[in-house]
Amino acid sequence: MERIIIDMDEVMCDTMGAMITWYKKEYGLEVDYTKMKGSWQTGFPEQHIMVIRERLYSRGFFRNLPVMEGCVEVIKQLNERYEVFIVSAAMEFPNSLNDKLDWLNEHLPFLTWRQVVFCGDKRMIAGDYMIDDHTRNLVHFKGKPYLYSAAHNTGEKGYERVNSWKEIAEIFL
Repeated sequence: MERIIIDMDEVMCDTMGAMITWYKKEYGLEVDYTKMKGSWQTGFPEQHIMVIRERLYSRGFFRNLPVMEGCVEVIKQLNERYEVFIVSAAMEFPNSLNDKLDWLNEHLPFLTWRQVVFCGDKRMIAGDYMIDDHTRNLVHFKGKPYLYSAAHNTGEKGYERVNSWKEIAEIFL
């Protein structure tokens, strides 16, 4: 059975959107999408970068992130045809571990704990396909990589892109 590796943040859940919504409500300021090269965090005003980082490290932030449209339905179908693993480089944000596991249990209860991998670096991950929003996770992947389009990776070249879960369904289902 072929294996699909799926990232969480900016692929399954809208981490950036949640942060921007909170930030605009809290500070009433806009973000600059043109500055989001490599990381969406760089689009926030410089004087608030540490506030954004603190929020990412806080307990509970990752627990209530919005689900990307179509994600749950498509993953459920993929899970019936492929060996699916959710892989998140979550170790950078230790408080995210329980949050992310609770999020997965709520939104994707059909997955088992054996299908979830939290790591610091995805270089050791193996599979046939990987869907991720960061090229740093795709560059060493031995299978077929798919770059999930996000504000921070618009300038990236050299990867087949997917822009939605509808497109993922068209490729794999």
